[in-house]
Amino acid sequence: MLSTANRIKNAKQFNEVKSKGKVFQSPNFGVAVLKTSDKDLSRFGFVISTKISKMAVHRNRVRRAFREAVRQSLSNIKGGYDMVFLIKKGVMSKTVSEIMTEVKDFLKKEEYIT
Repeated sequence: MLSTANRIKNAKQFNEVKSKGKVFQSPNFGVAVLKTSDKDLSRFGFVISTKISKMAVHRNRVRRAFREAVRQSLSNIKGGYDMVFLIKKGVMSKTVSEIMTEVKDFLKKEEYIT
């Protein structure tokens, strides 16, 4: 489980990252990234709309996969960033391991992993 210190918690923080951050696109998700003044800690949030799936079970499975991918990479992720993952509909056809691989590949490609 991703620790509470590494989570974006409220709507104000989510909206700030989405409006002021730079957005990167991947086939199954987008990521809004905002550089912060805190150099030690990176925080993450995950947005998955009911447009993706009406069933909470499916949305939660995807959310858990994203959180786990970030948690496993957390020790290598550079500090000082807030990231909001904006999940797209295509992710519903992916397995958990495919989702985790895509998240890790994205973080490496954009050089957020040291």
